[in-house]
Amino acid sequence: MNNNSIHEKYMKRCFELAKQGLGTASPNPIVGCVIVYNDTIIGEGYHQKCGEAHAEVNAINSVKDKSLLPKSTLYVSLEPCAHKGRTPACSLLIIEKKIPNVVVSCIDTFSKVSGKGIEMLKNAGVNVTLGILKDEGKYINRRFFTFHKHKRPYIILKWAETIDGFIDIDRKNPLHKPEWITNEISRTLVHKWRTEESAIMVGTDTAKLDNPKLNVRNWRGNNPLRITIDKDLRLPDNLFLFDKSQKTIVFTAKNKKSDKNLDFIKIDFNKNVIQQILNYLYKIDIQSIIVEGGEKLLNSFISQNIWDEARIFVGDKHFFSGVKAPKINGKIISKDFLEESVLYVFKNTIS
Repeated sequence: MNNNSIHEKYMKRCFELAKQGLGTASPNPIVGCVIVYNDTIIGEGYHQKCGEAHAEVNAINSVKDKSLLPKSTLYVSLEPCAHKGRTPACSLLIIEKKIPNVVVSCIDTFSKVSGKGIEMLKNAGVNVTLGILKDEGKYINRRFFTFHKHKRPYIILKWAETIDGFIDIDRKNPLHKPEWITNEISRTLVHKWRTEESAIMVGTDTAKLDNPKLNVRNWRGNNPLRITIDKDLRLPDNLFLFDKSQKTIVFTAKNKKSDKNLDFIKIDFNKNVIQQILNYLYKIDIQSIIVEGGEKLLNSFISQNIWDEARIFVGDKHFFSGVKAPKINGKIISKDFLEESVLYVFKNTIS
């Protein structure tokens, strides 16, 4: 096995570890780290939570025989930090522990790091290998990179549609109740996704007609920040969104006092509503958001081409009439069969 193959093997393990920080490390990047001595992993760790120890620190601390560190190689999925923030600089710790070799997947584009960690290590005589599985490294941190590049959260559009292209029946008739399009497997997967993202958003009509909880019930993990739009404050107070069980933001044109876990944020509906919302979410460090509907809200993001990923379930039902599913252009990056449902994931190639 050549050096590149060896490096890739251990970097893939770094990626596996990094993904364990989804939903908890934000707004920091997700990072995994392994320490290898004599082709054996002697330590590993990942960044578990913002404000707590970074992946490199956890990996170094997990090594039982610290005397092996000066003869080891440290693999990490993202460039070690070079600045003291909530925690000390990882590059300094690596130098202090006399680890001679460091293998990095990709550079951290955050301005306080961005090559400075690599430079610090090289100046201290550390042998640095950069760019191992670089594209994969960038992809697992697509939320973090998008947040800093575009000054907004990473946006995931999500909906379910029937074979004949509807996301809902016509519910102008109060006797028409919502119908599930997908299956239990799909719904469990959606709850897993909720644990991985910072926020989840629905429009006014969806909040009123579906009365969603937007929490995590079918998976273990953190509840996301709930977001809705209620321009004229016409949504009834007895909705689950207003139960104060988890942090919720309502964007409105009216003045209303915020309460515990329920913030009313006034915006100008004569201007670009989506952009104002994203600006506010960036300001409060919301790194990613799932937009779950409805049709008007989804199309607002699509028409402005402000989205990064779309996850679309296609069930095996026909509605024949109702609310048409949005139309989206993008590259299909995966297609998975979930029993009678199919999940398509699109990537925006223009944003």
